[in-house]
Amino acid sequence: MQKTNGSSIDNGGVRVRHSATEQDIHVDNVQYESSTQNQPNSMKSTDVTKKIKKSPRTPSPLKYSCWSRHRTATAVGTFALFTILTMAAIQQYELKFIQTPQNPIEYNFGPRSVVVGNFDNDKLVDIVVANHVDDSISVYLGYNNGAFASNMIYSTGLYSAPYMVAIGDFNNDYHTDIAVAYYGTNSIGIFLGSGNCSFINKTVMSTGSSRPIWILIADLDNDTSLDIVTANYGTDSISIFYGSGDGTFSYTITYPMGYDSSPFSVIGADFNNDNYLDLAITNYGTNNIAILIGNGNRTFLYQQTFSTGINSHPYSLIVGHFNDDSLLDIAVANYGANNVGVFLGNINGIFTSQTTYSLNTSSPYSIGLGNFNRDNRVDLVVSNKGTNNIGVLLGLGNGSFSEPTMNPTGSSSSISLAAADFNKDNLLDVIIVSNDTGSVSILFGYDEGFQPQTTYSTGSWPQSVAVGDFNNDTRLDIVVASATGNIVSVLLGYGNGSFANQTTYSTGSWPQSVAVGDFNNDTRLDIVVANRVDNTVSVLLGYGNGSFANQTTYLTGNSPYSVAVGDFNNDIRVDIVVANYRNNTVSVLLG
Repeated sequence: MQKTNGSSIDNGGVRVRHSATEQDIHVDNVQYESSTQNQPNSMKSTDVTKKIKKSPRTPSPLKYSCWSRHRTATAVGTFALFTILTMAAIQQYELKFIQTPQNPIEYNFGPRSVVVGNFDNDKLVDIVVANHVDDSISVYLGYNNGAFASNMIYSTGLYSAPYMVAIGDFNNDYHTDIAVAYYGTNSIGIFLGSGNCSFINKTVMSTGSSRPIWILIADLDNDTSLDIVTANYGTDSISIFYGSGDGTFSYTITYPMGYDSSPFSVIGADFNNDNYLDLAITNYGTNNIAILIGNGNRTFLYQQTFSTGINSHPYSLIVGHFNDDSLLDIAVANYGANNVGVFLGNINGIFTSQTTYSLNTSSPYSIGLGNFNRDNRVDLVVSNKGTNNIGVLLGLGNGSFSEPTMNPTGSSSSISLAAADFNKDNLLDVIIVSNDTGSVSILFGYDEGFQPQTTYSTGSWPQSVAVGDFNNDTRLDIVVASATGNIVSVLLGYGNGSFANQTTYSTGSWPQSVAVGDFNNDTRLDIVVANRVDNTVSVLLGYGNGSFANQTTYLTGNSPYSVAVGDFNNDIRVDIVVANYRNNTVSVLLG
């Protein structure tokens, strides 16, 4: 990757990920009361900023509806694999994403970074986008259905090439302000908000020749005024601008990251639980994360670096509680290694060795977090380059994550993301910046309620399925009728959603439908099958241990298509009813 000097921009080699303000609400042990600062994953968006201390904890669960379960069921299928969708015992939901039919925002301004906030105090989610080609930022006011009003454009100056945008209340007037990193002119622009989505008093602060590529907004010295940290790609350093609380900044200090480190992102959090914010920096060039421990007096102690792997080239990082141990953890998007790295927090700002999760051929740019499947555990989301998707890694609550689930975006270069509930359906959505299509797209979260499928082999052409406890172990088992094999398959359940391999039993010709019941009153479940071709039903009596006797057949009408059981004459014995497809009748067989 080649660094640039002067006003030219290496668009192929310099890329920016999501805003450092896209943190979990509890990341840095500081919450901004009634604020969108540092909480894009929150389900509400209001104005900013009164700073209060807050103890670290995981995000609160969202409210949701309960699902009921039935202990018997039948279904029809046409495949040689029997498919199970398992509902989690803790009412966990699988969150998937669906792209909006038409991008709500599309233009040729060269979008580079996106942040969510509330710029007009209406409690609806708005967004601001940095446009590095057009030398501007665009502000979009949100509606409550996921749509946005036309953009308001604010110039950032000729050749400024804005690469990063972040938000906060810099003058303590409870209105959201905007800070922008100008990569092209080596400076930071400040836009003070008026609370009605207009911005005034743009000021510019020089960063020397640093090529600022990332902005973090945080109160580093506990003086109730927000400060700014920049990652300087051009000078292998970070710079801190301490806020005065009136929209101005003073006392700039720079910390070197080492030769050829090429820092790309920086985030603030209290890693050693001393109530002072520390800093974590991704160094793209030297393949590591650097930790600076804050002293609370505007100085930082260089702690140590943690390797992200050879040629991993980490781009962006996020902080959260991944294992509920009161110590903050780090997740990093390793662009060069096509994986996500997780560092679990240890005492005194130390971290365990990295655990990686492969994204296969996807190269992650931006990383965020949220509770996407509503199980009160922190999940991760990454935007990927080259594979037209984003990846979601569901947290297991013990510091580990599931394998990534990919969701299509329609863009091969999604370089920035943020998460929020844009359409007010209590599901997190993801907004992404795609510089190859010149668009900003929203992927709306939708909720299917099931975990990924598990498949079990059966006979050929399975037609019908029923459930019951065939071996009296209080665990549900499965029976499947397979047409071309003239068999039923019994799969005994383990009680945890998994099943043993099938045991097969012969039936009549083309078993079309299956049901279960106790036909001989021995308190053991039996099986009945409607055989469509030879116009019979087969009854297989159960032994109560999961095995069954050979079939006994009974004549029905022409082409029995479906079978059900019940006590039709109130004699406390189970009867059978069959629907006969070809002669338009039903047959009742009394037990």
